[in-house]
Amino acid sequence: MISRRKIAITVTGLVLAGAALAGCSGGSGSGGDGETTGTLDFYTDKAAWKPDFESLNETSGSDVDITLKTTGYSDANQYDAFIKQSFRTNKSPGLFTWHTGQSLKELVDDGLVAETTDIWKKAIDEGWVSEDLAAGYTFDGKQYCVPMNIAYWVMFYNKAAFADNGIEVPTTWTELNTAAETLKAAGVTPYYQTSTLFTFQWFQHLVASSDPDLYAGLTTGEVKYTDPEIVDIMNIWLDEHENGWFSDAGSSTDPAVALKQGDFAMIDFGTFYAGNLEGAGMSTDDYGMFAIPAVNEDLEKTPVAVESGPICVAESSSQKDLGLAYSEWWMSDGAQSAWNDAHGDVAFNPKATVADPALAELGTAIAGDDYELYDRFFEAMPTAVVTTAIEQFGAFNANPGDPVPFLEKIQATADKYWAEQE
Repeated sequence: MISRRKIAITVTGLVLAGAALAGCSGGSGSGGDGETTGTLDFYTDKAAWKPDFESLNETSGSDVDITLKTTGYSDANQYDAFIKQSFRTNKSPGLFTWHTGQSLKELVDDGLVAETTDIWKKAIDEGWVSEDLAAGYTFDGKQYCVPMNIAYWVMFYNKAAFADNGIEVPTTWTELNTAAETLKAAGVTPYYQTSTLFTFQWFQHLVASSDPDLYAGLTTGEVKYTDPEIVDIMNIWLDEHENGWFSDAGSSTDPAVALKQGDFAMIDFGTFYAGNLEGAGMSTDDYGMFAIPAVNEDLEKTPVAVESGPICVAESSSQKDLGLAYSEWWMSDGAQSAWNDAHGDVAFNPKATVADPALAELGTAIAGDDYELYDRFFEAMPTAVVTTAIEQFGAFNANPGDPVPFLEKIQATADKYWAEQE
């Protein structure tokens, strides 16, 4: 039976990071002592995962003669401050977890992290990772950092609620809407929602699966939150609110417990949430998962949000070569099978063995030709915009109405951010 810790839901979410091989494409920093075996100092903001990381030492020691000495931080702000300070000393880390999106770009722009282009090329050639995933690690045509792990944002559902109402797992947007209508008519609230923190996931799916280019435009400022296309999409969300399809946004009940109790039938969350459901006493006999169908049924591939958590190598670290060697090993199917056995969730490497049959089936399907990945809203958008959007989507959930005022506030933050980039 796979051991999966209940994962705490925090603002920092999961992260992406990476490193390159000794002798591989890299920056011009002075780090590295040529050593590619030994004990590697590893720093992470995932303190609770320290036993999981170090449980791989037997495998990595046997495979590549590298073991981790892990230092975990529980306070995200303290951790970020430590990592940023370390770059100004001779003790920059050989391996560390970080964040994707703007936070990683800032390190890349400052030349602080090692390039991993050759590692990614090998991993893609070996079939260890999809080219879609590389996009989140690519800056000016080069890759930096490697994925620590990934989570797909999918729909969890209460199997009893579906079975009692004769509902099959929906494969189209029309079928999903029909399922929601059926549940509501039977007195079952279709979807979970909240007014705090995790308020963005329905918006990201509605936009990305209506028009992937529209979503991409939001990440660059080329599309405005007040554009008519976005307003139209928000009105889909408003219609669903008015249909009574969402749970009480202010509820204090643990959503995992609420799904178990049947307070609602479905919840849109990262695949790591399976651990929370198990912590609430549910098993795969009680819940299932499916990729959320695209709003635009004419799309050739269904977009799926991916949240990736990375590990990086500091360009100036004396352990740069050791960190890069470990990073290459980390991408392999042997390493990812061991990591999945220790930690659970889907695997970014489709050749890895996933102990949980339900996650294995879901991961294999999404890695296939019918789906394409896009970066989760939290990482894809500028941090300032994310902060305002989370607040405004939460306000919209709490008091749904004309979406334009909410979107105008988000766009005001976006305008300020993009003006500062010019």
